Amino acid sequence: FLRIFKASKELELWVQARQQFRLFRIYPICALTGELGPKEEEGDLQSPEGFYVVTPEQMNPDSHYHLAFDLGYPNAYDQAYGRTGSALMVHGNCVSAGCYAMTDTDIEEIYTLADAAFRNGQPAFAVHIFPFRMSQKRLRHARHSRWLPFWLNLKEGYDHFAKPGRPPLVMVYEQRYVFTQP
Repeated sequence: FLRIFKASKELELWVQARQQFRLFRIYPICALTGELGPKEEEGDLQSPEGFYVVTPEQMNPDSHYHLAFDLGYPNAYDQAYGRTGSALMVHGNCVSAGCYAMTDTDIEEIYTLADAAFRNGQPAFAVHIFPFRMSQKRLRHARHSRWLPFWLNLKEGYDHFAKPGRPPLVMVYEQRYVFTQP
């Protein structure tokens, strides 16, 4: 399970330990583009925010950016808003045009752990991408942003993980993310 925070340029990798997940490591993101807020259209150089799922088919060991996996953008939520774009990745090589770029050493570790999870029968892993850590204080600071309603919806998913320590099941209903516990 991965969580990304754009403002602090951090990627958290969580591993399952019995019924909960524990933080394995926080990696610095060495390059990302755009402002806080979701990606809206192809070519806007914006990095996405939201809830994504990566399957084995989205892994790319032959990437031009060392190693990569596709986030699955646009997801059902993005599609409900007519958002466009493709090939939004987490990859190495420390360059970005809308992706989340890591150092080659860090993407090797992240990629290896994701591949091991797939080899051990995990069918997919979740990637939750937030503009910042979703505290009430930080949201109050962003209260005038046009993205506040979107971010409040993201906070619901953020809180669903915080309490039980397990990523929620994420669905889209009437242009909103909705969450349940697995």
